[in-house]
Amino acid sequence: MEGRANTPGEACARRGAAVLCRGPVEPLVFLANFALVLQGPLTTQYLWHRFSADLGYNGTRDRGSCSNHSADPIMKEVETLTSHWTLYMNLGGFLVGLFSSTLLGAWSDCVGRRPLLVLASLGLLLQALVSIFVVQLQLHVGYFVLGRILCALLGDFSGLLAAGFASVADVSSNRSRTIRMALLEACIGVAGTLASLLGGHWLRAQGYANPFWLALALLIAMALYAAFCFGETVKEPTPARLFTLRHHRSIVQLYMNPAPEKSRKHLALYSLAIFMVVTVHFGAQDILTLYELSKPLCWDSKLIGYGSAAQHLPYLTSLLGLRLLQHCLADTWVAEIGLAFNIMGMVVFAFATITPLMFTGYGLLFLSLVTTPIIRAKLSRLVGESEQGALFSAVACVNSLAMLMASGIFNSLYPATLNFMKGFPFLLGAGLLFIPAILIGVLEKANPHPEFQQFPQSP
Repeated sequence: MEGRANTPGEACARRGAAVLCRGPVEPLVFLANFALVLQGPLTTQYLWHRFSADLGYNGTRDRGSCSNHSADPIMKEVETLTSHWTLYMNLGGFLVGLFSSTLLGAWSDCVGRRPLLVLASLGLLLQALVSIFVVQLQLHVGYFVLGRILCALLGDFSGLLAAGFASVADVSSNRSRTIRMALLEACIGVAGTLASLLGGHWLRAQGYANPFWLALALLIAMALYAAFCFGETVKEPTPARLFTLRHHRSIVQLYMNPAPEKSRKHLALYSLAIFMVVTVHFGAQDILTLYELSKPLCWDSKLIGYGSAAQHLPYLTSLLGLRLLQHCLADTWVAEIGLAFNIMGMVVFAFATITPLMFTGYGLLFLSLVTTPIIRAKLSRLVGESEQGALFSAVACVNSLAMLMASGIFNSLYPATLNFMKGFPFLLGAGLLFIPAILIGVLEKANPHPEFQQFPQSP
């Protein structure tokens, strides 16, 4: 019996050595987001130019033509088709990912984070391959939807993020968790900024194909890193069946089983808060490129690259702001400040008719992304060590639902409001952000620091 009692300690020692000598999860998240951001605006622009060519519209690259034909019905049809096919891609991916990411995330609590990271990497790689075939062979744009579905079946980016955030929670203390979450999100931002700057210039110089090839090469490197270089963070991985209802039940139990200090109630309300924040973030992101391509802005690919880079800079500026503000404010009030700047940025976007005003809106978002790592850290503190994968797969499910809602609302609302107020979806987003602001404030007043009263974990 004594020998058996010593086994967990020896396993932890071996785990610590493995983590020290093997790679962290941050490079995986960096490479994945670099590849995705490189492809995202390019796919939107490809759809725009493909539909323009099919319909005989010649104003997509001519800024003067764009300015002079605001009421051109063909241009509006191009915008509508582009917006609807973006919606179809998102619907296909998110509906499938809604089930696969939750299944795989809870499964990773048993088998470790590495299998999920490998599967998600392979899914992203398959999506890039399909995109290359569409661009190179001029296949029907419906194959973009097929690529999204294949990616979602293997976990998608949301599954990769679930494993990434769970691995951070596995190795961080309660007090350091917020900044660790923000650091992981900063990797997303830095990758997005670099990819955006590169993508716009590269598109102008060499067209669509080469950026997709670079994304494919990065995703191959990412899959190899996940398989052979990532340091497993689950203490003792054990074999487990993948296709079983037990994994989905473990997620339901997070919200249904009773716990001290009503932590499950906090879990549900913080999940609702992050749902609203993600809905607005991805809804605005979905239509920003289309908004910038058309009148009155009429941006070219270079300006779109700068705009996409500015859109990702808040990941880095929010990390720095969070680190500074934590010295004088509680996390909750830092999150409220971030939401306030997010609301202001959305309002400016709604009324932006010139390029400087659009970049002013981007500038106001410099603290907009402090909210999500704070909520993730609060959620992580409300569950036990063995539930981190299930939790972050539930958060991935919430993210998938939010992105589904965002796609449905913003991509449908944008063409419907072109005739009376083009920026109306941004005003709607600003209004929706008041919901998480109220929820976070109420939870703080009701129980200021519930996360430090339960589930103590070693630093």
